[in-house]
Amino acid sequence: MANSLACPSHTIRTLFPLLHSKPQPFIAINARARPSGAQIPSGNPRRFIGVRCQVTDDTRFMRRCVELARTAIGCTSPNPMVGCVIVKDGAVVGEGFHPKAGQPHAEVFAVRDAGALAENATAYVSLEPCNHYGRTPPCTEALIGAKLKRVVIGMVDPNPIVASKGVEKLRDAGMEVVVGVEELMCRKLNEAYIHKMLTGKPFVTLRYSLSFNGGILNHLGEGAEEFGGYYSQLLQEYDAVIISSDSLSKMSELPTSKETRANQPLIIVIARNNTSSICLPSPATGTQILILSEKAITVQPKSEEIKNTVIQKLNLSTILDYCATLGLCSILFDFRADDVCFTQFLEDSFKEQLLQKVVMEISPAWDVTGDTSMLNFGSQSFKLKDLQSRLANDSIIAEGYIA
Repeated sequence: MANSLACPSHTIRTLFPLLHSKPQPFIAINARARPSGAQIPSGNPRRFIGVRCQVTDDTRFMRRCVELARTAIGCTSPNPMVGCVIVKDGAVVGEGFHPKAGQPHAEVFAVRDAGALAENATAYVSLEPCNHYGRTPPCTEALIGAKLKRVVIGMVDPNPIVASKGVEKLRDAGMEVVVGVEELMCRKLNEAYIHKMLTGKPFVTLRYSLSFNGGILNHLGEGAEEFGGYYSQLLQEYDAVIISSDSLSKMSELPTSKETRANQPLIIVIARNNTSSICLPSPATGTQILILSEKAITVQPKSEEIKNTVIQKLNLSTILDYCATLGLCSILFDFRADDVCFTQFLEDSFKEQLLQKVVMEISPAWDVTGDTSMLNFGSQSFKLKDLQSRLANDSIIAEGYIA
Protein backbone atom coordinates (compact mmCIF):
# COMPACT_ATOMS: atom_id res chain seq x y z
CA MET A 1 0.00 0.00 0.00
CA ALA A 2 1.37 3.45 -0.92
CA ASN A 3 2.16 5.89 1.87
CA SER A 4 1.72 3.26 4.56
CA LEU A 5 3.91 2.12 7.38
CA ALA A 6 3.40 -1.38 8.78
CA CYS A 7 3.02 -1.53 12.54
CA PRO A 8 4.72 -4.74 13.78
CA SER A 9 2.90 -7.08 16.10
CA HIS A 10 5.20 -6.28 19.04
CA THR A 11 4.02 -2.66 18.82
CA ILE A 12 0.42 -3.79 19.17
CA ARG A 13 1.41 -5.89 22.18
CA THR A 14 2.92 -2.77 23.74
CA LEU A 15 -0.16 -0.63 23.08
CA PHE A 16 -2.71 -3.32 23.94
CA PRO A 17 -1.03 -5.59 26.52
CA LEU A 18 -4.29 -7.12 27.76
CA LEU A 19 -4.87 -8.69 24.37
CA HIS A 20 -1.77 -10.81 24.88
CA SER A 21 -1.90 -11.42 28.61
CA LYS A 22 -2.21 -15.02 29.76
CA PRO A 23 -4.43 -16.11 32.63
CA GLN A 24 -2.55 -15.93 35.90
CA PRO A 25 -2.50 -18.71 38.49
CA PHE A 26 -5.72 -18.75 40.49
CA ILE A 27 -5.47 -19.02 44.28
CA ALA A 28 -8.59 -19.69 46.31
CA ILE A 29 -8.78 -19.69 50.09
CA ASN A 30 -11.59 -21.44 51.85
CA ALA A 31 -11.16 -21.26 55.64
CA ARG A 32 -13.58 -24.10 56.32
CA ALA A 33 -11.83 -26.46 53.93
CA ARG A 34 -8.29 -25.47 54.95
CA PRO A 35 -6.18 -28.50 55.96
CA SER A 36 -5.04 -28.69 59.55
CA GLY A 37 -1.95 -26.58 60.09
CA ALA A 38 -2.33 -24.62 56.84
CA GLN A 39 -1.48 -20.94 57.14
CA ILE A 40 -3.25 -18.05 55.49
CA PRO A 41 -0.59 -15.67 54.11
CA SER A 42 -0.21 -12.49 56.08
CA GLY A 43 0.64 -9.03 54.81
CA ASN A 44 -0.90 -6.97 52.05
CA PRO A 45 -4.30 -8.50 51.13
CA ARG A 46 -3.84 -7.24 47.57
CA ARG A 47 -1.41 -10.10 47.03
CA PHE A 48 -4.36 -12.49 46.82
CA ILE A 49 -5.09 -13.31 43.18
CA GLY A 50 -8.70 -14.46 43.43
CA VAL A 51 -11.52 -16.01 45.41
CA ARG A 52 -13.30 -19.31 45.09
CA CYS A 53 -15.77 -19.39 42.19
CA GLN A 54 -17.91 -22.51 42.09
CA VAL A 55 -19.27 -23.75 38.77
CA THR A 56 -22.40 -25.82 39.32
CA ASP A 57 -23.35 -28.84 37.25
CA ASP A 58 -26.29 -26.90 35.81
CA THR A 59 -23.91 -24.17 34.63
CA ARG A 60 -21.42 -26.65 33.20
CA PHE A 61 -23.96 -28.64 31.23
CA MET A 62 -25.72 -25.51 29.95
CA ARG A 63 -22.42 -24.25 28.60
CA ARG A 64 -22.08 -27.56 26.80
CA CYS A 65 -25.53 -26.96 25.28
CA VAL A 66 -24.36 -23.63 23.88
CA GLU A 67 -21.19 -25.26 22.55
CA LEU A 68 -23.26 -27.89 20.75
CA ALA A 69 -25.67 -25.29 19.38
CA ARG A 70 -22.85 -23.30 17.81
CA THR A 71 -21.96 -26.36 15.73
CA ALA A 72 -24.76 -25.27 13.38
CA ILE A 73 -23.82 -21.59 13.23
CA GLY A 74 -25.02 -20.05 9.98
CA CYS A 75 -27.23 -23.04 9.13
CA THR A 76 -30.45 -22.68 11.16
CA SER A 77 -31.88 -19.25 10.26
CA PRO A 78 -34.68 -18.27 10.57
CA ASN A 79 -34.72 -20.83 13.38
CA PRO A 80 -32.55 -20.32 16.48
CA MET A 81 -29.47 -22.37 17.32
CA VAL A 82 -30.25 -24.83 20.13
CA GLY A 83 -28.26 -27.47 21.98
CA CYS A 84 -29.47 -30.18 24.36
CA VAL A 85 -27.64 -32.45 26.81
CA ILE A 86 -29.18 -35.31 28.81
CA VAL A 87 -27.47 -36.20 32.08
CA LYS A 88 -28.01 -39.13 34.42
CA ASP A 89 -26.15 -39.71 37.67
CA GLY A 90 -23.74 -36.92 36.76
CA ALA A 91 -22.80 -38.41 33.38
CA VAL A 92 -23.81 -37.27 29.90
CA VAL A 93 -25.93 -39.98 28.24
CA GLY A 94 -27.26 -38.05 25.24
CA GLU A 95 -26.47 -34.95 23.18
CA GLY A 96 -28.01 -33.15 20.23
CA PHE A 97 -28.31 -29.85 18.39
CA HIS A 98 -30.61 -28.35 15.79
CA PRO A 99 -28.72 -28.69 12.49
CA LYS A 100 -30.96 -26.89 10.02
CA ALA A 101 -34.41 -25.31 9.65
CA GLY A 102 -36.92 -28.02 8.85
CA GLN A 103 -34.93 -30.79 10.54
CA PRO A 104 -35.62 -32.21 14.04
CA HIS A 105 -34.78 -30.02 16.99
CA ALA A 106 -31.96 -30.51 19.50
CA GLU A 107 -34.15 -32.27 22.08
CA VAL A 108 -35.20 -34.96 19.62
CA PHE A 109 -31.60 -35.80 18.70
CA ALA A 110 -30.55 -35.86 22.37
CA VAL A 111 -33.42 -38.18 23.37
CA ARG A 112 -32.57 -40.53 20.51
CA ASP A 113 -28.94 -40.51 21.58
CA ALA A 114 -29.80 -41.29 25.20
CA GLY A 115 -32.33 -44.02 24.45
CA ALA A 116 -33.66 -45.79 27.54
CA LEU A 117 -31.14 -43.96 29.74
CA ALA A 118 -33.22 -40.78 29.39
CA GLU A 119 -35.78 -42.09 31.90
CA ASN A 120 -35.52 -40.17 35.21
CA ALA A 121 -32.61 -38.15 33.82
CA THR A 122 -32.14 -34.37 33.53
CA ALA A 123 -32.32 -32.58 30.18
CA TYR A 124 -30.45 -29.34 29.65
CA VAL A 125 -31.56 -27.21 26.73
CA SER A 126 -30.37 -23.72 25.77
CA LEU A 127 -33.81 -22.53 24.61
CA GLU A 128 -37.29 -23.36 25.84
CA PRO A 129 -38.63 -26.49 24.11
CA CYS A 130 -41.41 -25.76 21.63
CA ASN A 131 -44.97 -26.89 22.33
CA HIS A 132 -46.54 -26.50 18.90
CA TYR A 133 -46.65 -28.32 15.58
CA GLY A 134 -44.62 -26.65 12.85
CA ARG A 135 -42.45 -28.44 10.33
CA THR A 136 -41.57 -30.79 13.22
CA PRO A 137 -43.59 -32.13 16.20
CA PRO A 138 -43.40 -30.39 19.62
CA CYS A 139 -40.16 -31.00 21.53
CA THR A 140 -42.10 -31.09 24.79
CA GLU A 141 -43.70 -34.35 23.64
CA ALA A 142 -40.28 -35.87 22.99
CA LEU A 143 -39.09 -34.96 26.50
CA ILE A 144 -42.28 -36.16 28.16
CA GLY A 145 -42.26 -39.38 26.17
CA ALA A 146 -38.70 -40.06 27.31
CA LYS A 147 -39.91 -39.88 30.96
CA LEU A 148 -37.35 -37.32 32.01
CA LYS A 149 -37.45 -36.18 35.61
CA ARG A 150 -36.02 -32.67 35.34
CA VAL A 151 -35.51 -30.06 32.60
CA VAL A 152 -33.11 -27.11 32.88
CA ILE A 153 -33.72 -24.32 30.37
CA GLY A 154 -31.34 -21.51 29.45
CA MET A 155 -33.98 -18.97 28.41
CA VAL A 156 -37.65 -18.65 27.53
CA ASP A 157 -38.35 -18.50 23.79
CA PRO A 158 -39.47 -14.96 22.74
CA ASN A 159 -41.54 -16.44 19.91
CA PRO A 160 -45.16 -15.63 20.93
CA ILE A 161 -46.40 -19.08 19.91
CA VAL A 162 -43.84 -20.67 22.26
CA ALA A 163 -43.15 -18.21 25.10
CA SER A 164 -43.59 -20.05 28.44
CA LYS A 165 -46.01 -22.58 26.94
CA GLY A 166 -43.28 -25.20 26.73
CA VAL A 167 -42.36 -24.63 30.38
CA GLU A 168 -46.00 -24.95 31.43
CA LYS A 169 -46.47 -28.16 29.44
CA LEU A 170 -43.46 -29.80 31.08
CA ARG A 171 -44.52 -28.75 34.57
CA ASP A 172 -48.06 -29.99 33.97
CA ALA A 173 -46.50 -33.35 33.05
CA GLY A 174 -44.96 -33.51 36.55
CA MET A 175 -41.38 -32.52 35.65
CA GLU A 176 -39.21 -30.21 37.68
CA VAL A 177 -38.35 -27.25 35.42
CA VAL A 178 -35.60 -24.70 36.07
CA VAL A 179 -35.38 -21.60 33.84
CA GLY A 180 -32.64 -18.99 33.41
CA VAL A 181 -29.39 -20.93 33.79
CA GLU A 182 -26.58 -19.13 31.89
CA GLU A 183 -29.31 -16.95 30.38
CA LEU A 184 -26.97 -14.19 29.16
CA MET A 185 -24.86 -16.74 27.27
CA CYS A 186 -27.97 -18.27 25.72
CA ARG A 187 -29.30 -14.85 24.70
CA LYS A 188 -25.98 -13.94 23.11
CA LEU A 189 -26.11 -17.18 21.11
CA ASN A 190 -29.37 -16.16 19.43
CA GLU A 191 -29.26 -12.36 19.61
CA ALA A 192 -30.42 -11.96 16.00
CA TYR A 193 -33.33 -14.38 16.39
CA ILE A 194 -34.44 -12.65 19.61
CA HIS A 195 -34.24 -9.18 18.04
CA LYS A 196 -36.26 -10.26 15.01
CA MET A 197 -38.95 -11.80 17.25
CA LEU A 198 -39.23 -8.69 19.43
CA THR A 199 -39.04 -5.99 16.75
CA GLY A 200 -39.94 -7.62 13.45
CA LYS A 201 -36.74 -6.23 11.90
CA PRO A 202 -33.41 -7.94 11.20
CA PHE A 203 -30.52 -7.52 13.64
CA VAL A 204 -28.00 -5.14 12.02
CA THR A 205 -24.25 -4.99 12.64
CA LEU A 206 -22.09 -2.19 11.24
CA ARG A 207 -18.59 -3.33 10.23
CA TYR A 208 -15.67 -1.19 9.07
CA SER A 209 -11.88 -1.21 9.00
CA LEU A 210 -9.63 1.58 10.27
CA SER A 211 -5.98 2.30 9.72
CA PHE A 212 -3.97 2.73 12.90
CA ASN A 213 -4.21 6.52 12.45
CA GLY A 214 -8.01 6.43 12.15
CA GLY A 215 -8.76 6.44 8.42
CA ILE A 216 -11.47 4.23 6.92
CA LEU A 217 -10.02 1.56 4.65
CA ASN A 218 -11.32 -0.19 1.56
CA HIS A 219 -9.45 -3.40 2.24
CA LEU A 220 -9.56 -5.85 5.15
CA GLY A 221 -6.68 -7.10 7.25
CA GLU A 222 -4.40 -9.99 6.37
CA GLY A 223 -6.22 -13.32 6.34
CA ALA A 224 -9.60 -11.77 7.25
CA GLU A 225 -11.35 -13.26 4.23
CA GLU A 226 -9.65 -16.66 4.37
CA PHE A 227 -10.89 -19.78 6.17
CA GLY A 228 -10.88 -19.04 9.90
CA GLY A 229 -10.51 -15.30 9.33
CA TYR A 230 -12.75 -13.01 11.30
CA TYR A 231 -14.55 -11.64 8.22
CA SER A 232 -15.15 -15.10 6.78
CA GLN A 233 -16.66 -16.13 10.12
CA LEU A 234 -18.84 -13.01 10.24
CA LEU A 235 -20.24 -13.81 6.82
CA GLN A 236 -21.09 -17.29 8.06
CA GLU A 237 -23.05 -15.84 10.98
CA TYR A 238 -25.20 -13.37 9.04
CA ASP A 239 -28.08 -13.97 6.64
CA ALA A 240 -27.06 -11.09 4.38
CA VAL A 241 -24.27 -8.56 3.85
CA ILE A 242 -24.96 -5.07 2.50
CA ILE A 243 -22.37 -3.38 0.31
CA SER A 244 -22.57 -0.28 -1.88
CA SER A 245 -22.14 -0.11 -5.63
CA ASP A 246 -19.11 2.11 -4.94
CA SER A 247 -17.42 -0.63 -2.92
CA LEU A 248 -18.46 -3.26 -5.42
CA SER A 249 -16.60 -1.45 -8.21
CA LYS A 250 -13.34 -1.91 -6.26
CA MET A 251 -13.82 -5.61 -5.48
CA SER A 252 -12.24 -8.40 -7.50
CA GLU A 253 -14.69 -10.89 -5.99
CA LEU A 254 -17.90 -10.81 -4.00
CA PRO A 255 -17.82 -11.42 -0.23
CA THR A 256 -18.11 -15.16 0.44
CA SER A 257 -17.54 -17.22 3.56
CA LYS A 258 -14.81 -19.85 3.39
CA GLU A 259 -16.06 -21.68 6.50
CA THR A 260 -16.97 -25.36 6.32
CA ARG A 261 -20.70 -26.04 5.88
CA ALA A 262 -21.39 -22.29 5.74
CA ASN A 263 -24.54 -21.01 4.13
CA GLN A 264 -23.45 -18.16 1.88
CA PRO A 265 -25.08 -14.88 2.89
CA LEU A 266 -27.32 -13.02 0.49
CA ILE A 267 -25.28 -10.22 -1.12
CA ILE A 268 -27.31 -6.98 -1.11
CA VAL A 269 -25.87 -4.25 -3.33
CA ILE A 270 -27.19 -0.71 -2.83
CA ALA A 271 -27.05 1.25 -6.09
CA ARG A 272 -26.41 4.98 -6.00
CA ASN A 273 -29.11 7.28 -7.39
CA ASN A 274 -27.08 8.14 -10.48
CA THR A 275 -26.17 4.52 -11.21
CA SER A 276 -27.51 3.21 -14.51
CA SER A 277 -25.59 -0.08 -14.74
CA ILE A 278 -23.65 -2.46 -12.50
CA CYS A 279 -21.04 -4.99 -13.51
CA LEU A 280 -20.67 -7.76 -10.95
CA PRO A 281 -17.69 -10.03 -10.31
CA SER A 282 -18.52 -13.65 -11.00
CA PRO A 283 -20.46 -14.94 -7.97
CA ALA A 284 -19.40 -18.07 -6.14
CA THR A 285 -21.62 -21.10 -6.52
CA GLY A 286 -24.73 -20.79 -4.37
CA THR A 287 -24.35 -17.05 -3.80
CA GLN A 288 -27.57 -15.09 -4.25
CA ILE A 289 -27.31 -11.40 -5.19
CA LEU A 290 -29.96 -8.73 -4.67
CA ILE A 291 -29.53 -5.29 -6.29
CA LEU A 292 -31.63 -2.56 -4.63
CA SER A 293 -32.14 0.71 -6.47
CA GLU A 294 -34.65 3.53 -6.86
CA LYS A 295 -34.92 2.90 -10.60
CA ALA A 296 -34.42 -0.01 -12.97
CA ILE A 297 -30.76 -0.50 -13.90
CA THR A 298 -28.75 -2.77 -16.18
CA VAL A 299 -26.88 -5.59 -14.44
CA GLN A 300 -24.10 -7.67 -15.97
CA PRO A 301 -23.63 -10.58 -16.16
CA LYS A 302 -27.20 -11.80 -16.31
CA SER A 303 -27.94 -14.73 -14.04
CA GLU A 304 -30.87 -16.40 -12.31
CA GLU A 305 -29.01 -15.82 -9.04
CA ILE A 306 -29.10 -12.03 -9.52
CA LYS A 307 -32.27 -10.08 -8.79
CA ASN A 308 -32.88 -6.35 -9.20
CA THR A 309 -35.59 -4.81 -7.00
CA VAL A 310 -36.74 -1.19 -7.20
CA ILE A 311 -37.64 0.55 -3.93
CA GLN A 312 -39.15 4.00 -4.32
CA LYS A 313 -37.50 5.57 -1.28
CA LEU A 314 -34.22 3.80 -0.61
CA ASN A 315 -33.03 4.12 3.00
CA LEU A 316 -32.01 1.68 5.69
CA SER A 317 -35.50 1.53 7.19
CA THR A 318 -37.16 0.54 3.90
CA ILE A 319 -34.32 -1.88 3.16
CA LEU A 320 -34.79 -3.61 6.52
CA ASP A 321 -38.54 -3.80 6.02
CA TYR A 322 -37.97 -5.47 2.67
CA CYS A 323 -35.38 -7.85 4.17
CA ALA A 324 -37.88 -8.82 6.87
CA THR A 325 -40.32 -9.93 4.15
CA LEU A 326 -37.54 -12.20 2.85
CA GLY A 327 -37.27 -13.85 6.28
CA LEU A 328 -33.79 -12.47 7.03
CA CYS A 329 -32.88 -12.31 10.73
CA SER A 330 -29.42 -10.72 10.58
CA ILE A 331 -27.59 -8.30 8.30
CA LEU A 332 -23.95 -7.23 8.19
CA PHE A 333 -23.66 -3.61 7.02
CA ASP A 334 -20.20 -3.50 5.44
CA PHE A 335 -18.99 0.12 5.37
CA ARG A 336 -15.84 0.95 3.42
CA ALA A 337 -13.91 4.03 2.28
CA ASP A 338 -15.59 6.16 -0.38
CA ASP A 339 -19.04 4.81 0.51
CA VAL A 340 -20.57 8.23 0.00
CA CYS A 341 -24.07 6.87 -0.57
CA PHE A 342 -23.96 5.05 2.78
CA THR A 343 -23.19 8.12 4.89
CA GLN A 344 -26.79 9.35 4.91
CA PHE A 345 -28.00 5.79 5.53
CA LEU A 346 -25.90 5.65 8.67
CA GLU A 347 -27.03 9.09 9.82
CA ASP A 348 -30.64 7.97 9.56
CA SER A 349 -29.92 4.58 11.13
CA PHE A 350 -28.65 6.18 14.35
CA LYS A 351 -31.63 8.52 14.53
CA GLU A 352 -34.07 5.65 14.07
CA GLN A 353 -32.08 3.19 16.23
CA LEU A 354 -31.77 0.67 13.42
CA LEU A 355 -28.25 -0.49 14.31
CA GLN A 356 -27.64 -2.94 17.15
CA LYS A 357 -23.93 -3.75 17.03
CA VAL A 358 -20.61 -2.40 15.77
CA VAL A 359 -17.56 -4.44 14.71
CA MET A 360 -14.39 -2.43 14.09
CA GLU A 361 -11.14 -3.77 12.66
CA ILE A 362 -7.99 -1.76 13.44
CA SER A 363 -5.32 -2.50 10.88
CA PRO A 364 -1.62 -2.22 11.80
CA ALA A 365 -1.12 0.19 8.90
CA TRP A 366 -0.57 3.95 9.02
CA ASP A 367 -2.53 5.09 5.98
CA VAL A 368 -2.56 8.81 5.11
CA THR A 369 -5.14 8.23 2.35
CA GLY A 370 -7.91 7.08 4.73
CA ASP A 371 -10.87 9.42 5.23
CA THR A 372 -11.99 10.07 8.82
CA SER A 373 -14.75 12.55 7.98
CA MET A 374 -17.28 9.82 7.16
CA LEU A 375 -17.07 8.53 10.72
CA ASN A 376 -18.73 11.71 11.97
CA PHE A 377 -22.25 10.59 11.11
CA GLY A 378 -24.85 10.70 13.83
CA SER A 379 -26.39 13.72 15.52
CA GLN A 380 -25.78 12.57 19.08
CA SER A 381 -23.05 10.98 21.13
CA PHE A 382 -23.52 7.59 22.73
CA LYS A 383 -21.52 4.90 24.49
CA LEU A 384 -21.18 1.32 23.35
CA LYS A 385 -21.72 -1.41 25.93
CA ASP A 386 -20.42 -4.94 26.44
CA LEU A 387 -17.16 -4.15 24.66
CA GLN A 388 -14.87 -7.01 23.67
CA SER A 389 -11.60 -7.11 21.74
CA ARG A 390 -9.33 -9.75 20.30
CA LEU A 391 -6.44 -10.18 17.88
CA ALA A 392 -6.96 -11.52 14.37
CA ASN A 393 -3.52 -11.96 12.81
CA ASP A 394 -2.03 -8.46 13.22
CA SER A 395 -5.37 -6.63 13.35
CA ILE A 396 -7.40 -5.77 16.43
CA ILE A 397 -11.10 -6.63 16.30
CA ALA A 398 -13.28 -4.61 18.71
CA GLU A 399 -17.02 -4.97 19.02
CA GLY A 400 -19.77 -3.53 21.14
CA TYR A 401 -23.53 -3.01 21.31
CA ILE A 402 -25.45 0.21 20.82
CA ALA A 403 -27.47 0.85 23.96
